[in-house]
Amino acid sequence: MLKSTLLKATQAGAKVLQEYFNGTFTVSHKDTINNLVTEADKKAEEAIITTIREDYPDHYILSEEIGEIKKDSSIKWIIDPIDGTVNFAHGIPICCVSIGVEQDGEMILGAVYNPLMNELFFAQKGFGATLNDKLISVSRKTDMSSACLVTGFPYNWEEAANNPLNVFERFIRQGLPVRRLGSAAIDLCWVACGRFDGFWEHHLNPWDSAAGYLIVEEAGGKVTDFNGNAYSPYQKKILATNGHIHADLLKEINSI
Repeated sequence: MLKSTLLKATQAGAKVLQEYFNGTFTVSHKDTINNLVTEADKKAEEAIITTIREDYPDHYILSEEIGEIKKDSSIKWIIDPIDGTVNFAHGIPICCVSIGVEQDGEMILGAVYNPLMNELFFAQKGFGATLNDKLISVSRKTDMSSACLVTGFPYNWEEAANNPLNVFERFIRQGLPVRRLGSAAIDLCWVACGRFDGFWEHHLNPWDSAAGYLIVEEAGGKVTDFNGNAYSPYQKKILATNGHIHADLLKEINSI
């Protein structure tokens, strides 16, 4: 039933995303001018939470806009109603609903849905990952020099050695193709299905990666922090790869 509710909630959020996309809606700012939240984010979040609450009124919820709804429950829903809000606000169809389900501190279900491209990624712990109900797997590329990579940038960061621009420049100077889509959840899913060979980012929130990192792992990929330790969505830094080039990417990311 958890899976059924997850998929219903994902569809509910996606319906709002579709209704507002390229339409008229209010846009406001969070901590910086380009960290946006739209009317659609809030409406999608409301639709998602309402759907979950119909089946599980006592579950813990962590969602990007509303924050935490704490309950004494072993199940936590981690929700990004629209991941890629800047893209959404500018009519760029690289945005999605992302929902992860955590039980006793372990991610057990994840769904990422971009209705504008009709792509629904799903994973259940121990059962593999799918795109529109077809099993997916990470790429088999073993040579970092021919890898296609993707990354993202925070809206602000402290100037320090090995900051996001330093790392980005390091890969670019080696002639590697590096893309920036503007949605961490989609970045992770595109690693999972083999479109990208690796993804890294310096500053994510739990709702950005909760579903996507499980999808990568269930597709046969590897996800860690920048020290090579097991990843948790409550960490800021993430590296997700096909596994074969993971050590090489870690070395480059940590080169000072």
